[in-house]
Amino acid sequence: MQQEPAKAEIFNFNYSRRMPLPEITQGNATKQVAFLALLAGAVAVAASTIFVRLSELGALPSAFYRPFLAVPVIWFWLRLRPGNDGHRRPVTMSDFSRLFLAGAFFAGDLAFWHLSLHHTTVANATLFANAAPVFVLLAHWLIFRRRIDPALLLGIGLAMAGAACLVGGSLTLSPAYLLGEFYGVVTAVFLASFLIAVEKLRNDFGAGTIMLWTSAGTATVLLPVALLTGEPMIAVTAQGWLMLLGLAVISHAAGQGLVVYALAHLPATLAATGLLFEPVAAAFMAAVLLAEPISAWQAVGGAIILWGLFIARKGCP
Repeated sequence: MQQEPAKAEIFNFNYSRRMPLPEITQGNATKQVAFLALLAGAVAVAASTIFVRLSELGALPSAFYRPFLAVPVIWFWLRLRPGNDGHRRPVTMSDFSRLFLAGAFFAGDLAFWHLSLHHTTVANATLFANAAPVFVLLAHWLIFRRRIDPALLLGIGLAMAGAACLVGGSLTLSPAYLLGEFYGVVTAVFLASFLIAVEKLRNDFGAGTIMLWTSAGTATVLLPVALLTGEPMIAVTAQGWLMLLGLAVISHAAGQGLVVYALAHLPATLAATGLLFEPVAAAFMAAVLLAEPISAWQAVGGAIILWGLFIARKGCP
């Protein structure tokens, strides 16, 4: 008579142990989707190099149109989508200030990136601007006191080494380029700040809301900067406007939007490392669309970056 409750308890115990398994599987699947979204976003952002190269405007005016023209596209997309993904909308001054600050960080990333390109070689600027994972890692360790998995450290180290190989054949060491390299480091700091800010914002707001308001903040900051260059601000041909629209829709609304989406499920350290895939995609696009050959350094560097991303992904909770 007393064996029945014992059997029931055993049955209940085994059943309860099996219950969490679907949730764990679903969580892992979500992170896999987020990681793929991150890489897809990096590819779309990489297309910006093609659009800027073919743009009729200068680098900073083109950078301004990137978020500016994306704002109505993102707004229209939000209007079409039902609900708010379970996230609230910004209502307080604190909400809008946080969103605007993240947009200002991204404006700093774009502005100093273009300044770096004007004061050093493309290879040098690319290498130093790609140091963002290091600054995100330091912020998580020193400021937020997060434990860093050794696998993540190894993955970031490999990806950074791959980035160095990617541009290694074109690196030029010269005191004349120190200012441009400094601007490249500042670019990385701003990008790291943007990713960390968005990582925090994703606790409260959906990806579309963040994209809408940070894009508005980025455009607001970049407008006076672009005007100060004295360069033309209006494209004169349909092709010129098409390049600016491609920059806004493909690279910013879609590419940056996928990165922001991924930051709800992945830490900023992995997001920053994943963006190192961007120069790999850019080199491939340049080879296909602009007939720029891929060098052995670029091939080796790209392979090492992919290896590092795989290991870094394994090191993230």
